[in-house]
Amino acid sequence: MSAPLKMDVITIFPRMLDGVLGESMLKRAAQAGHIAVRTINLRDFTTDTHRTTDDRPYGGGPGMVMKPDPIFQAVESVKESDSRVILMTPQGRRFDQAYAKSLAQADHLIFVCGHYEGVDERVRELLVTDEISIGDYVLTNGVLPAAVVIDAVTRLIPGVLGHVESATDESFSQGLLEYPQYTRPPEFRGMQVPEVLLSGNHEAVREWRVRQARERTRHRRPDMLTDEAG
Repeated sequence: MSAPLKMDVITIFPRMLDGVLGESMLKRAAQAGHIAVRTINLRDFTTDTHRTTDDRPYGGGPGMVMKPDPIFQAVESVKESDSRVILMTPQGRRFDQAYAKSLAQADHLIFVCGHYEGVDERVRELLVTDEISIGDYVLTNGVLPAAVVIDAVTRLIPGVLGHVESATDESFSQGLLEYPQYTRPPEFRGMQVPEVLLSGNHEAVREWRVRQARERTRHRRPDMLTDEAG
């Protein structure tokens, strides 16, 4: 078995991840040795009595800005030569499945989770290798977006999911939304499972699923379609 993907999450709210990491797939992945996630309290790298991680912005303006020194100290305490240092920020590149696949190939990910009005620009310019946004909206801090990225990346690590095709059959993995899924009973509240799925004809099922995936993508997310996928 290969070495686990190491992930460090730097935040002033280290307990926010406890529930996410202690349940379901992420818990099993850690127990099986596929991932090793640590939360690092940024306040442990401050030097003043009040353990201050923020200060007023130069030039004035509302809110507070996270200071560079504690962030640099925290990152450098765990950083390795091949670490990817990820800043969770609304200004970052939009996170998608292709980006998740790229991160799943890494050996070590360090998530810097901001708060307040953001981080000192020198963190972005001198320390960070990746800036990631999970959508065009603003959250209270970067821990929840980091949890989303960790979940998406972990499920792509070989051996994490129960079936080898689970990660490749899902929405976005093939450039299309996922086809409709059904399970028992075959009839529910007047709605029948499509007959082709009950036929036992695997090729017919495959063709039906491809058609459905393309039609669903064309209707719901036409922006995803390429000449090949459409």
